[in-house]
Amino acid sequence: MSIKRITRHLLQHQWRAKQVFTPRVLDRIEQAIKQSETTHSGQVRFVVEGALDGRPLFRNQPARERALDVFSHLRIWDTSNNNGVLIYLLLADRDVEIVADRGIDAKVGAAGWEKICREMETEFRAGRFEHGVIKGIEAVSRELARHFPPRGPHPNELPDKPVVM
Repeated sequence: MSIKRITRHLLQHQWRAKQVFTPRVLDRIEQAIKQSETTHSGQVRFVVEGALDGRPLFRNQPARERALDVFSHLRIWDTSNNNGVLIYLLLADRDVEIVADRGIDAKVGAAGWEKICREMETEFRAGRFEHGVIKGIEAVSRELARHFPPRGPHPNELPDKPVVM
């Protein structure tokens, strides 16, 4: 467990996420998700967590493990075609993780998701958070459209509204 990481998480906490992801920015991200879901039959969720606290922080929980917890908690795995995708940002670590349900994950694979994460992180390092998230949503949507194109009317199984934790 790194004292530097604990300090960063304790100092940044939730205020940082709300500072970067204002209501206007969150609305634009929601619209990007809505628009993207017209191009495929998958489901996309975006979650930003300002920092870890309590048990996850003091257990030194990695962002990937936390993303898996969030994926499960939000029931993103509970889609009819097993094609839900979570884009998770742990802002204090500037770490992006993509967790995909087994239907789409088997087709894209870890290397494909990792490439999208690295591209998003490049945008974040430049301070372009909104642009980075929307670029990530577009990249995830291209994969979903390739493997799960829209076939007739499909219900919106998961909310499109971003989650700020």
